[in-house]
Amino acid sequence: MKRLDARGAGYLLAAIGFAVAWIVLCWPWLSGAVTIPFDAKAHFQAQVEFLARALHSGQSPFWNHNVFAGSPQIADPQSLIFSPAILLALLSPAPSFRMVDAFVLLHLLAAGLAVMMFFRDRGWHPAGGLLAALVFAFGASASWRVQHIGQIESLAFFAIAFWLTARMLQRHSAWAGVFAGLSAGLMVLKPDQVAMLGGYVLIGMVVAHWISGGWPAIRGSLLPAALASLAGLAVIAMPLLWTWLFAEATTRPEISLGVATSGSLHPASLLTAFIGDLFGAKDPKVEFWGPYLNPNWVKDLALSQNMAQVYMGALPMLLLIAPGLTRGWLWDKAVRPLTLLFLFMLLYALGRYTPLFEAAYDYLPGVKMFRRPADATFLIGALGAILSGYVLHRMLTAEGVSFRRDLAIGGAAVLAIALGAVLLSRGEGHLADAWKPVAMALGWFGAAALLLFVLLRWRAALGPAAAVVLVAGVVASDLGSNNGPNESTALSPELYDVLRPKTHNQTIALLKQLTAQPAGSPRRDRVELLGMGFEWPNAGMIHGFDHTLGYNPLRLEDFSEAVGTGDGIARPADRKFTPLFPSYHCRLANLLGLRYIASPVPIEQVDRALKEGDLKLLARTKQGYVYENPQALPRVQFVGGWELADFESMKLSGRWPDTDPAQAVLLDGEPPLATPEGPVAVDAEVKLASYRNTVVEIEVTTPAAGFVVLNDIWHPWWRAQVDGVETEILRANVLFRAVQVPAGTHKVTFSFQPLAGAIAEVEARLAPKEPDDTLPPPPPFDGNEPQVVTGPGEEPFLSGLSPAVRDSLGFGARQAGPARRKATASAQIFGEAEAH
Repeated sequence: MKRLDARGAGYLLAAIGFAVAWIVLCWPWLSGAVTIPFDAKAHFQAQVEFLARALHSGQSPFWNHNVFAGSPQIADPQSLIFSPAILLALLSPAPSFRMVDAFVLLHLLAAGLAVMMFFRDRGWHPAGGLLAALVFAFGASASWRVQHIGQIESLAFFAIAFWLTARMLQRHSAWAGVFAGLSAGLMVLKPDQVAMLGGYVLIGMVVAHWISGGWPAIRGSLLPAALASLAGLAVIAMPLLWTWLFAEATTRPEISLGVATSGSLHPASLLTAFIGDLFGAKDPKVEFWGPYLNPNWVKDLALSQNMAQVYMGALPMLLLIAPGLTRGWLWDKAVRPLTLLFLFMLLYALGRYTPLFEAAYDYLPGVKMFRRPADATFLIGALGAILSGYVLHRMLTAEGVSFRRDLAIGGAAVLAIALGAVLLSRGEGHLADAWKPVAMALGWFGAAALLLFVLLRWRAALGPAAAVVLVAGVVASDLGSNNGPNESTALSPELYDVLRPKTHNQTIALLKQLTAQPAGSPRRDRVELLGMGFEWPNAGMIHGFDHTLGYNPLRLEDFSEAVGTGDGIARPADRKFTPLFPSYHCRLANLLGLRYIASPVPIEQVDRALKEGDLKLLARTKQGYVYENPQALPRVQFVGGWELADFESMKLSGRWPDTDPAQAVLLDGEPPLATPEGPVAVDAEVKLASYRNTVVEIEVTTPAAGFVVLNDIWHPWWRAQVDGVETEILRANVLFRAVQVPAGTHKVTFSFQPLAGAIAEVEARLAPKEPDDTLPPPPPFDGNEPQVVTGPGEEPFLSGLSPAVRDSLGFGARQAGPARRKATASAQIFGEAEAH
């Protein structure tokens, strides 16, 4: 086999060709003519905007008040905090659609270049490297699911980690190991199924290297692999701990097998690997008739039409069949592990249609955390790209070999598949829709065969440079035609105007005006966007108002059970009421401070329990109706008394104790300091002095002791101080927070401290259970605070962070001790006040 000069001009030209193809294929988005739609806007655009707004206003982005009455943003794997998006947020206080789209597409550019470096390190033909790069970046799900930004990031870091892991194993390079670990860490930092499967591919590469090379291979790679592991763990340790603790408290800590397999890739979808638009996923004139929306096929699969598209291009598929299979080149030692992993991903993606996925679900760590085995199509495209590039390399470097028989077999296989697609479409009554994409597919396979004929016939005269140019032209044209902009990946930016910070949307403008409050007001009213459209639920993250709902698959379970949230609320019918929240006219709505509700339909059509006068119609905008709940309570209150309540029973029954929420707060346990139980009327003055993402400051003047109630969701990572002394945050009124304060004037500060909070939560989980009565009691608590080891000045690893971020992590003030120490601190506050 002829070995090419890996450092020659061929790879430079291939890199230039790939960059030019990237610009051409991505230009519709880069120019701003279209934008990446759906999740890229409704979810991820809002995440980037929130991140940018927080950083440029000097706030921490670690807690999000704008959705679901509050959510730990630092623990949300889709918040993009621990991703290159942080750089985009630092560049602009309001990243535009075009900027975010370019940021996403740059990941595909980086991924393709990393794949080319993998080929270059092996001295494989640059035309093969270019083919692999183009297919990796623009084939299968990389193109059709570009709106899933988190998965695109995982795919890009997989490409980089794949190249560096291979270099680490090939060269026994310690530095390659370090950077492989870092890139693999960044891949899994936002855990999704693409990252999980990519991690298994990297593990498979290492194991295959050890098996094939024996002890010398193991010995040579031990140090680089150890360094890679340490680097990866350093990147992922705390973020994954936060995510794990958050996921444990959400509605979906794991996915059931039935739900997971409802996202299986139907076997008929594999036809799209050869005939890109067979089912009409790209053509807006054709009603999609594939297995997920076709009532004649299975009815319990839950995939959108773009999730089942696996078109990688005619040339790659032809190469995989002939000579990849016909000559057994896919079983070459150089790529055998990748071929096995490719087959694994194919069977995994098919989900319920093979026994492999159920076995993986039961025995493979991580699988239970994710739905949609069809997400493996990202890895099918990635590994298929590398394998097809390798086969092209073998063809172009084989001496004195005739491929006529191979191409004849490949052509016959393609014709058989095309005939099968025609018969299938005829049986489903869609022959009129299918004949055109079948004919186009045959045309592209003809162009691929012609390209191979030219490259093989005149390869000596053409040379690597001409081969690179021809492959770039044909493959980029093919992928642009079949995987280019469509209704799943490119829509008009005007459709998402509501997500622009300077939108002129009437409803958004009105809600921003209505929720504005003067400084010091105890009010911070919440709104509900009741089924205003798919792109609306996270609009509050961009415009700064607080929404009771939102769009996110991860939501705190306590809040979801009480209020009735789903992943999103695109339609009014998506609003599900609960026993505790049976109507917009209920105590929980009032406690939430849910004052304004925007609906595209009259609200009585959604909430049939409403009576005349319960809500007030304020306005009729172009988008719908805006109502006011006049009974909505302020965000912060002072309450004199308390009553004991069983919150879990209340959520199930929907029955509240007959108490006035202005006179008694409901607690699930006795307060730390003895206080008479029952309602108490107190004429206190309370002000919301400052309300920021991770710090809330309240000023209260009261003639009697009582409770400051903050109607934000209770979460264990929040801490509270009264006049600078740590105190316990009580779970109040099922979902909210309260602290005890004595008579007088006081400053109450709530601060979000995820580092200290997560460590305390882990310690609590690991602590031994309560000893039985036969064992001696534990020694009394000595009151000492936990110590933080420091050098001169502040902690070195925190010195680069802003004070706001340091405080939000929990290193601003001294950390909280156990709950009994908090009670002692509260007693000190009360004791000092009484002494005065």
